Amino acid sequence: MELDPDDPRPPYLQVASSLRAAILSRTFQPGEQLPSQTELAKTFGVARMTVQQALRILRDEGLTVSRQGSGVFVREKTARAVGLRPHVERAFEAEDVRIDFVGFTSETLHGALAEPLDKIRSGRLTPSSVRLRILLPDLSRPVAVPAAASGDEDESARARARMVAISDRSLEGIRATVEELHELGFIKDAAVDVRRYGVTPLFKAYVLNQEDVFFGFYPVQEHKVSDSQGSFTIYDSAGKDSELFHYADDGDAESIGSMFVAQVRGWFESAWTTIAVAS
Repeated sequence: MELDPDDPRPPYLQVASSLRAAILSRTFQPGEQLPSQTELAKTFGVARMTVQQALRILRDEGLTVSRQGSGVFVREKTARAVGLRPHVERAFEAEDVRIDFVGFTSETLHGALAEPLDKIRSGRLTPSSVRLRILLPDLSRPVAVPAAASGDEDESARARARMVAISDRSLEGIRATVEELHELGFIKDAAVDVRRYGVTPLFKAYVLNQEDVFFGFYPVQEHKVSDSQGSFTIYDSAGKDSELFHYADDGDAESIGSMFVAQVRGWFESAWTTIAVAS
């Protein structure tokens, strides 16, 4: 990772190019921390200011994310909830855990919370407070999805009832576990607040401790489902197939990550405090 003296580009562009190649070739893996600015300056034989300029380029390209007090990390593009779980667990290392979620059901959220909540029970994680806000669609009314592919309203109502049952099971699991940990004294302050709004969500978002956002769109798929009355075909949001993209507030108000986090937080707060109704 040395600079080419015959390369006409400024040193900071050469450093950025070299680091970019290392990231794209997986020399640095997704989620891996880059060497410190001091180490990179020594490696390339340049000033720290040059390294800072190079890192700013990589950040603006969406290849890296900075964490205050921790360093610079290769950005992760996480697919499915399994990639989310390590970040949720890291969020539970904070003294005060705050997670906002908006999506179709709380099924994937329930799965992502299972391990950190178990670690609180075993004493391996010790937050003082855990507060969850969950924003879900109001499925008591017709929505674009889930809906019967045939257009039959009776089948659409059955599709919505099926989705409510799935969502309620997950919500009950989250609430029961958090309340139990609170009652047993593992968490001093705990709350699980759920609100519903009359919108068909075509995306999901997780806001972790106001600093990290995982965002992804729901693909709409046609598939066959069954209930007590039989099988029928519906249009549905494929939540488990949505890819999540990671954005982090790196302390720079003008960075793409910080601006995206601010926008998602602002959107969530606006919906939560206006059109959402307690459930």
